[in-house]
Amino acid sequence: MTRILLVDDDAELSGMLCDFLNRDGFEATSVQDGERGVEQALSGAFAAVVLDVMMPGVNGIEALRRIRAASKVPVLMLTAKGDDMDRIVGLELGADDYVPKPCLPRELAARLRAILRRTLPIGEVTGQPISVGSLTVLPEQRRVEWAGRSVELTSTEFNLLEVLARNAGRPVSKGDLSEQALGRPLARFDRSIDVHLSSIRHKLGSLPDGRSCIQTVFRQGYQLIRE
Repeated sequence: MTRILLVDDDAELSGMLCDFLNRDGFEATSVQDGERGVEQALSGAFAAVVLDVMMPGVNGIEALRRIRAASKVPVLMLTAKGDDMDRIVGLELGADDYVPKPCLPRELAARLRAILRRTLPIGEVTGQPISVGSLTVLPEQRRVEWAGRSVELTSTEFNLLEVLARNAGRPVSKGDLSEQALGRPLARFDRSIDVHLSSIRHKLGSLPDGRSCIQTVFRQGYQLIRE
């Protein structure tokens, strides 16, 4: 079974979510503080981490920062309903997705499965590298190079960039990006794709003329341009 780590100081909620996940085909373990959560997340024993933002001591944002400094393990954040700032900060620090609290256990399980599917190559992967100008995407290795240097991306960032690379030269709608890279329909007012793409742009750097290789196409979505 797929091992999941749940980090949340609410013992009652953690117990309920773990019980549901265990019945739903996962092997869920919970810890109640951020310090221990980081330690367990970096142990290599878990396929994904569910991390609550609001915790005393080492909160979810700081825990995520420490995890991302040393690991690419998929992280799903639990955020307060309507707290857009925590969501945006979490995504900017490398969270793969978020679920507002209070959340339905079934939705959490569905989001986890979508995240875990994204750790595998998307679509019909031929295994051949995809080259677009200075960008090289290696699907089988889930690795990206820009002008010969390796670029560290989260699993969600990799999948978004892979979708754009496979469609280089033409725009891809946010709806299609959400379906193919996030594994779920695009929700109204959901800015996660914009935040992830902003992070990718920052990590890749600029073209010689100063532009980003990922362009926003008005009312159509995003496009990876050919140099």
